Amino acid sequence: MYAIAIDVGSTYVRCGLINLKGEILYSFKMPSRDVLTEGEIIALINAGVRKCAGVAEGRILGVGVGFPGIVENNVILGGADNLPGFHHVDLGALIAASTGMNVVVDNDANMMAWGEIQFGAGKNCSDAVFLTVGAGIGGSAVINNKLYGGYRNKGMEFGHIIINFDGPLCSCGSRGCFEAYASIKALIRDYALLTGIPPADLNGKMITRHFLSGEAAAVEVMEQHLHYMSIGITSLINIFSPQKLIIGGGVSDADSFYVQEISRRVAERAMPDTFSHSMIVHSQMGNEACLLGCASRVFSTPMLLQSNGND
Repeated sequence: MYAIAIDVGSTYVRCGLINLKGEILYSFKMPSRDVLTEGEIIALINAGVRKCAGVAEGRILGVGVGFPGIVENNVILGGADNLPGFHHVDLGALIAASTGMNVVVDNDANMMAWGEIQFGAGKNCSDAVFLTVGAGIGGSAVINNKLYGGYRNKGMEFGHIIINFDGPLCSCGSRGCFEAYASIKALIRDYALLTGIPPADLNGKMITRHFLSGEAAAVEVMEQHLHYMSIGITSLINIFSPQKLIIGGGVSDADSFYVQEISRRVAERAMPDTFSHSMIVHSQMGNEACLLGCASRVFSTPMLLQSNGND
């Protein structure tokens, strides 16, 4: 038996066919950077589902979709800022009607977190916090072996912890959010201001290489980035006291210095008791985390299992 997993992003839509052991048997990605409408994104998802279904040699239990937005009961209430449309769109119903398959849709950070819990850095943890650092900052929490999204799955917006209420404008419309200070977008912004290099010509890994080589501008902005990361993560440690806080995306896996530096700084700030059983680690599954989380959610959803068991 198989699940089809779809990871929707602003650069690529990643697709995979995954078995019950968590093995990705077939995968590919389709560019989404130049997509202009929500209908085109939906068409890409449908195309990905059909392509995966075409190579499956057994029963497909359903489709799992990780989407960068606020999701409630398979409905996208608000899409990501870097995707067109998606306000109150019943994505699950649309994909189900087009493909004839059962569908489960959730926020992509939730799917990534679940993938890490089932197969990666969070394996054997009952309580973990997942933080994905990229153009923005997303997150998810697993509490007592269950994903927790707040009431009606509208919470866990870790990127919008307020660091400074008079700080820079954030994409959410507020000011001084964690994301506005510590995202890779903010890192690139700060480096561009110091060097005069256009932001479009920069990325987080490039700045990391310059930092490791000792370039003054890169050292300055990376030190600032690590400072703000440690502030936000200290707050999460003090609130959740997880067994593991898992960092994915961005430059988290660029070099071991990243997690080590954040851990050192958090240890100096966090309440000793909340940090006493916590570890800060980088994700193990990389780009596969969301796909594996999507598949695992399909495999663990009783409605999907029952429906397909009666076929």
